[in-house]
Amino acid sequence: GLLHMDIVQERLEREFNMDLVTTAPAVLYRVTTTDDVVEEIDSPAKLPESGRVRKIEEPVITATILTPAEYVGGILQLCQEKRGVQKNMQYRGRQVVQKSLEYVAADRVLVTYELPFNEMVLDFYDRLKTLSRGYASLDYHVTGYWESPLVRLDIMVNGEPVDALSIIVHRDSAYVRGRALAAKMRELIPRQLFEVAIQAAIGSRIVA
Repeated sequence: GLLHMDIVQERLEREFNMDLVTTAPAVLYRVTTTDDVVEEIDSPAKLPESGRVRKIEEPVITATILTPAEYVGGILQLCQEKRGVQKNMQYRGRQVVQKSLEYVAADRVLVTYELPFNEMVLDFYDRLKTLSRGYASLDYHVTGYWESPLVRLDIMVNGEPVDALSIIVHRDSAYVRGRALAAKMRELIPRQLFEVAIQAAIGSRIVA
């Protein structure tokens, strides 16, 4: 999870005096170009120019979540936020769970969703555990690809793109992700005696 990543990064910086740039995990996308060539890419830097792209397909997983019934609402909302498609929901009887110092019976629910893999690899598991207070369990496997309106989002500092911070995102969430990244960069870059322009862009269009 993200907590373990932060611990490893802190130790590398403190004990080995390393200067790290931490990027988001990547998945394998399938890109079909205008001349019908299919390419598999694992980095935004390898994405062809938008004018050459006919379609982009992203990997899809089937996720099975087992949770006490009282947390189902929050988990369904999380899956919808991650562009998930609900496939099934079953009540599976009762189980005994520990709350504080006592054991109580709780209904269990098995929820099945199809989710884009790239929406799941970053913080899905951590948020699932938070929403369910640690009681929910997750199992998943990759089941195929689906076509999505994905774009490359670049972070630019004084007009120059920073390749390590480029990401592939769904078009509908590009503004929110771009604004969040630009705001984070504003916090991290030390104040200078000259103006530093921090922008998020899709191609030549500034979105944040």
